[in-house]
Amino acid sequence: MQKLIFFCLFMIPLFTSAQHQQIKDFLVKENLSQNGKLAIIAVDSTEKVDNVIHGNFRFIINGFQQDLQFEDGVSVYNHSVESSTFVLLKHKNQDKEIARYYFVRKTDKGLTPYKISALALILIPAVILLIAYMFKRFLTTIVVLVIVYGYFHYSKGLNISQLLESLFIGFKNFF
Repeated sequence: MQKLIFFCLFMIPLFTSAQHQQIKDFLVKENLSQNGKLAIIAVDSTEKVDNVIHGNFRFIINGFQQDLQFEDGVSVYNHSVESSTFVLLKHKNQDKEIARYYFVRKTDKGLTPYKISALALILIPAVILLIAYMFKRFLTTIVVLVIVYGYFHYSKGLNISQLLESLFIGFKNFF
C-alpha cells in the first residue's frame, strides 16, 4: 500500500502544471514614496491590481529593454524622471503585445502620468491638417477678395467704410 501511495505522489506532478503568470494589462503611476520614479502596476480586466504577479518581466521603455521585478503586481522603474517627458512602455506576452503611451508631467508636487490613446495620436494630426487646409482655402479667398476690392477701389471709387456701413445696415434690417 505504501508503494502505491508513493507511486501516486510521484506521478501527480507529471500530470499537473504550474499556473503561468501573465501580465494582461498595466497602468503607470507615481511611486508611493514620491521620489520621482514611476510605478508600473499589473492590472486585470477591471483595472484592479493583479496581486498574483511576482517575478521578473521584460518591458521595453522608450526603446530600451528593461527587466522589471514585480512584487504583488507592482514594480518600480529604477530611473527617476528629471523633467516632463513622454514615455512609451511595451510588454510582450505569449498571446499579445501591450503598449501604452504616457505623458509624464513633473511638478513640485510630484509626477502625474497622462495616458495618451492611440485614437488621439491619429485625430490630433488629422485635425491640424484639416485646419491648415481650411486656412489655406480661407487665405486664398481673402487674397481674391483683396484683389477684387483693390480693383473696385481704384477703378470705381469703392470705399471700405461705405462697404462696412452698408453691411451693418443690411444686418440690422435682416433681424
